[in-house]
Amino acid sequence: MKVVLAYSGGLDTSIILRWLMEEYNAEVVAYTADVGQGEEVEEARRKAVETGAAEAIAEDLKAPFVEEYVFPALRANAVYEWYYLLGTSLARPVITKGLVEAARAAGADAIAHGATGKGNDQVRFELAAYALEPGIKVIAPWREWDLKGRADLVAYAERHGIPVPVTPEKPYSTDANLLHVSYEGGVLEDPWTGPPPGMFRLTIDPEDAPDAAEVINVSFERGTPVAVDGVAMEPVDLLTHLNERGGRHGVGRVDIVENRFVGMKSRGVYETPGGTILHHAHKAVESITLDREVAHLRDELVPRYAEMVYNGFWFAPEREALQAFMDEVQERVSGDARLKLYKGGVTVEGRRSDRYALYDQATVTFEEDSVYDQSDATGFIRLNALRLRRLAEERLGEGE
Repeated sequence: MKVVLAYSGGLDTSIILRWLMEEYNAEVVAYTADVGQGEEVEEARRKAVETGAAEAIAEDLKAPFVEEYVFPALRANAVYEWYYLLGTSLARPVITKGLVEAARAAGADAIAHGATGKGNDQVRFELAAYALEPGIKVIAPWREWDLKGRADLVAYAERHGIPVPVTPEKPYSTDANLLHVSYEGGVLEDPWTGPPPGMFRLTIDPEDAPDAAEVINVSFERGTPVAVDGVAMEPVDLLTHLNERGGRHGVGRVDIVENRFVGMKSRGVYETPGGTILHHAHKAVESITLDREVAHLRDELVPRYAEMVYNGFWFAPEREALQAFMDEVQERVSGDARLKLYKGGVTVEGRRSDRYALYDQATVTFEEDSVYDQSDATGFIRLNALRLRRLAEERLGEGE
């Protein structure tokens, strides 16, 4: 039996690789998708071979991850439960697509993943896999084996001589990609306990950030970021650049208790510096280019879109249809946003659009103008107040 395993090199997937060999007598191909983890990718590939993988594949997916997943979600202003910018949720479908394609190329009998039976990732991996390959066999060891928790995994690793990445100095798990780093588990399971000192990898503590603010300009074309400070950049370079700029000012930290798809609440800590800058910049350009009713209609659909992505329905027809609407709305969202980065905060200081600005200073000015007759507001207000006045008359007549 040949199995392609989504392999990160962390505790879970390192154990799973050996477990598949023992329990399924499987020839295991370790598949590591590079979505911006940095040196972890090569470390994982090397560790997979040392742990017994028949083959270890490391595939660079950074460009499709940003262009086909991160930026479409940005155009939709996607935020889950008002805080989470969906870094892990967006990475899972691109990883699964690569995993499925690797399984096809290898002639594998199944794919496997290291997501637990309590989390969202099992749903994301498997919904994406079935959407891309309906008949695929999925092995989810956390739902099969008799290992009950992290302590059992550590003991298993020690018995088999597998290096363990979870240490007393780092009593939590991490997941990194080009959009964010997430932290959960271990000491973070107590929602009252603050993140341990030195935990964050992308962002400096806001208290230690520079005392001088930094101003940055982000340019958009049809809702997609294309340049920073007037310099055109490819998507991966642009997000990498903004991660560095935001990171040195402590931008993008979020600590939340979120509602998982499987029904429980979970504490997650995230740092998303570049994504946070882009989110604020994008909304700033939208504010000057989008029609009011179009913007309000889109805003009603943002929570639904974010929920679809969070729950693993990236390849579902409803997400694809909603994406088409979101992208249509973005046709006029071209322009620039100027932002100030300071001590963990992002403040919009300016926005402009040479082609599509709907803001008209001559109309909104408090000075004398020749385009707006203020007396017109009298009838407008009286018509909008008609039902309120009628209701008040009835209530007063009834002695309320």
